[in-house]
Amino acid sequence: MCSSDLLRMPENPEIWKAAAMADQFDKIQKLPDPLPGAPNFHRIPGYKVYMTGQPTLDGIKNVLNKVTGEGKIYPKDGPIIWLNLRQEPDVYVNGQPICARPPNKIGEYAELGNVTRDLIKADELEFFKTIEGRIAENGGKLKYVDINKKDFEVEVKEVKTLSQAMEGAKADFPGLVHWRVPVCNSAAPLETDFDIICNTLVGTNINTPVIVNDQVGLSRATTGACIACLFKEFQINASFDGLVHTVPGVNLDLLKMDKYVMDPAKDPLFRGEFPVVLDLIKQLKGGQEAKNECDKVIDKNGTPKTGGNGIKQLRENIAESKLSYEIMDDAAQAFLKVKIMDNIHKYFYLIAFTAYMRESADSARNAVAEDKKAEQTLASGKCTIPGSQLKLARTFAAFMEENKGLRDLIETGKGNLQWERDIPAAALANLEGLAAGDFKANLGKIIHDIYQTAHLMFADMPQGDHKKRAKYRFASKTLMRILPSSVKGEIEGLIEKKAISLDLYEILGKCTWNRSEEHTSELQSLAGS
Repeated sequence: MCSSDLLRMPENPEIWKAAAMADQFDKIQKLPDPLPGAPNFHRIPGYKVYMTGQPTLDGIKNVLNKVTGEGKIYPKDGPIIWLNLRQEPDVYVNGQPICARPPNKIGEYAELGNVTRDLIKADELEFFKTIEGRIAENGGKLKYVDINKKDFEVEVKEVKTLSQAMEGAKADFPGLVHWRVPVCNSAAPLETDFDIICNTLVGTNINTPVIVNDQVGLSRATTGACIACLFKEFQINASFDGLVHTVPGVNLDLLKMDKYVMDPAKDPLFRGEFPVVLDLIKQLKGGQEAKNECDKVIDKNGTPKTGGNGIKQLRENIAESKLSYEIMDDAAQAFLKVKIMDNIHKYFYLIAFTAYMRESADSARNAVAEDKKAEQTLASGKCTIPGSQLKLARTFAAFMEENKGLRDLIETGKGNLQWERDIPAAALANLEGLAAGDFKANLGKIIHDIYQTAHLMFADMPQGDHKKRAKYRFASKTLMRILPSSVKGEIEGLIEKKAISLDLYEILGKCTWNRSEEHTSELQSLAGS
């Protein structure tokens, strides 16, 4: 490549401005038994589905060798599907993955909008040109940052695009299919993304390895792995149903995924019983069975406590985030609320997709061509169809279009949660009565009763800083709620001007400004008790 080409500005100015960020970082590995170069690589229990963060060049080979057992458990030249769910373009510099990030999205999970496979492939080429230009301008060295925004500089010996890296892996693994399906981090993939994954897997066998990666092997990879496992369930249900019926003494109910029952002692939110999900299973045919099967797959893809060996539990993470919501300030709550609703949106769509896969399995079992029926029909009259010959009668997008009410249901219902705990009516009436009387004289009693109420309301939370913060935040909001109008307007004005914050001590300070410092200190001491 000539020097003029090296220094040419890319056609996409956003890529020209992008920061070069190292994909891997210190402490990226969260799981035991690391595979060199492939962060958080692991297999989903019960499925030939594997998950990893963005591997190094050597890591790509290590993953493929692990999946095939060096050719001993699966042929190296057999079909292998690799799904890359990242939105960011990637290049390899000296064998290490470097991605393009907006300069304001370093060190966070970047949502990059409506990124398609074609767009990311084009951006990858532009990023490659950008990187080569920067190297040429810097005397053969590349400057880049890590997720902590720490600057690095390296002498460059080799630069490859991700596409070139995967093509190179095909020398030893000619059946490898690498397919990009860029998806967002928190919300559900697009309906068409579900279909792209399905179309990539149609024609494969049940034992065909499927590898899914994002940057770390966390949220997006877990979502993609769940979709791949649900497709494997479709293959199992459609292919083996007839065969299983011929085995004497088999309790068929034990093999059904839709019989899965979670621990009833779990909190309803940890069981995924969000209001909009309960509405879904009522409206969708086979909704409860679909949720049961989906939960089983999510648990297998989750952490060890739910039967998996990964680091992300898509369902229970929502409940954990909801618990954290109560102790955060307003700005953090606003961010987390969006994340929680996005994750409910994802969970909702995974259940709907499970229902689609279950319906597709029923259709596939009955869609045997006349000229194939003889060879695929058993003595029982049931058909057994090889997984590689299974077809999908319609797309998931078409399924959702036929059930279009579900789209409105999730959009309007994903925020239908109790975001704040309700103060008991009697306790609120007591506080309002005290505030309506001699407010300043009753202030000590008001603070005492607010905290007494908080003690009862948050009794379910374990002792510790989280509980203290939740009670303090409740006290701040409740005091603000019951302030007399003569005081409330002034306090609201100060908060709006950012002279003070919605903080109990600051509000108390303004409410007692003309009283003795000793009295104010007593109230604050009472609030902190």
